[in-house]
Amino acid sequence: MTAVIVPAVVMFAIGLWGIDRGGMWRDEAVTFQVARRSAPEIWRLLHEVDAVHGLYYLLMHVVLAVPHPGEVVLRLPSACGAAVSAGLVGALGTRLGGRARVGLWAGLLYAITPLVVHYAQEGRSYALVTAGATGTTLLLLRAVEGRARRVWSGWGAYGGLLAVTCLLHEMAVLVVAAHAVTLAGLRVSRRVWGRWGCAAGFAVVVLLPLAWVSSTQSAQVGWLQVPGWRSALRVAREFLVVPMGVVFWVGVLVMLVGVTALRVSVVAVPLMVIPPALLMAASQVKPMYDDRYVLYALVGAPLLVAAGADRMAALVEGLVGRTAGRGRGRREVPQTGDHAGLRRAGRPAPGLPLSRAGASGSSGPGAGGPVALSDALVYGGTGQDAEAGPDGAAGRRPLLSPVLSLAGALVIGLVFLQYLPLYREDHTPASRPDNLATVSAIVHREVRPGDPVLFLPSIARRPALAYPKGFRGAWDIALGESGARSGTLYGREIGAEALRRRLATVDRVWVVAEPYALRGHWSPEDPADRVKLDVLRERFVPEKSRTYTVQGGVTVRLYVRRP
Repeated sequence: MTAVIVPAVVMFAIGLWGIDRGGMWRDEAVTFQVARRSAPEIWRLLHEVDAVHGLYYLLMHVVLAVPHPGEVVLRLPSACGAAVSAGLVGALGTRLGGRARVGLWAGLLYAITPLVVHYAQEGRSYALVTAGATGTTLLLLRAVEGRARRVWSGWGAYGGLLAVTCLLHEMAVLVVAAHAVTLAGLRVSRRVWGRWGCAAGFAVVVLLPLAWVSSTQSAQVGWLQVPGWRSALRVAREFLVVPMGVVFWVGVLVMLVGVTALRVSVVAVPLMVIPPALLMAASQVKPMYDDRYVLYALVGAPLLVAAGADRMAALVEGLVGRTAGRGRGRREVPQTGDHAGLRRAGRPAPGLPLSRAGASGSSGPGAGGPVALSDALVYGGTGQDAEAGPDGAAGRRPLLSPVLSLAGALVIGLVFLQYLPLYREDHTPASRPDNLATVSAIVHREVRPGDPVLFLPSIARRPALAYPKGFRGAWDIALGESGARSGTLYGREIGAEALRRRLATVDRVWVVAEPYALRGHWSPEDPADRVKLDVLRERFVPEKSRTYTVQGGVTVRLYVRRP
């Protein structure tokens, strides 16, 4: 339990540290303002935009129903999701590595990964999706092993959690491909393949309506670029905790050692590689790739690093044990580890790295049914060493093993301390693309009651939706119908001619503009936005002394009518 609880507690503590960083950025603001609408209003919105986040918005609608919701409440589910993920990584490491220290190290490595820390304080769904994907991986192993009381209840839990995870974000469906590769590596029986196919098929069928609706809203991600080698290197750097350099390549070396532990790598490698690779490949045709969409793939990296460190620690244990044995002048018992245990159990140790447990046959574990993972992969991992007697190497290991476990945890702690400035920077508003609280504060300070405010384009209305107190008393001159009533994110504006007539009645107007909106080369498609630009250029002049540019390039500027 230590390998599960300690990483979860550490992750939760890191997630809470600086969680109220003093401002929401644009994506969080969307979550905040949509989730506070009524359920029917959210449902209406999803038919037009953001269907991919529909279940998350409904979940956050419940969370933000508390009195006086704010940034902490908005981000708390992500901190909890990251903590659950860290605990599940610890459970996976323990199950696959055969030692509690593998789980402990893997869970702690996951908890200190900067990318994980970043999304643990993000008011979006990605940390929760990672928890779901990691949970389905653990349930997959339990179902394959037949550990559930009823076979179908195990596969049912797997299929149910997989469906919920995919509904939280449809890109989570790529974990199905990773699980398929894992099952192929385990060489499970046809019956297991059939049960997995039914469970995974159920999740895919549940996802199909959402996938169809979201495909009609693909213009939302039109800003994504075709990923290249730089994207792959960035993912590798983020997965290995550290930036490029000597420490990075040491991490790569340890990970490669971990790949040789087949019990771990048969699960971790597909999980780490398959989802990003598939999404990058598909994005060569239609750009859909972003690191956060496959954040759950990061789970494989700490498992491999921990497995590699465990193999190195096992070598140290062996050397110390043999040295102690020779020092006593006694004979060392040669049969240790998994093969020794198999011989004592009366089973020969085959030469293949993976047994055929679970393949078709008349006897043996998994014949015609679930396969025990320990039987399927026992020859590829380190396993729990059998006792070789008081004078052998294994007899010395119980004393050395806790020391090595603690030493590994301390090394991880040193890595955390080394990158403490990076974490501190990430816990500030400057770590996000923009800070809508700053815009709202400027408007609250500068705009007089009754002054007209013009948002250019309409998406620049985000600060007013996230922090409405700052805009209280101002006149949103272009707004015709609110977002909640119109079923849109930012509201529906009045027509171009009606807007021209309204602007003709005012002598001053405050403009809140996106970074590109006031550049001369921008040509908006929306007629109302074209009227905004034309009237501002023809009838108004800016007051440079009343111009404010904030983080992210958003501009707040006063325009007055030409003499």
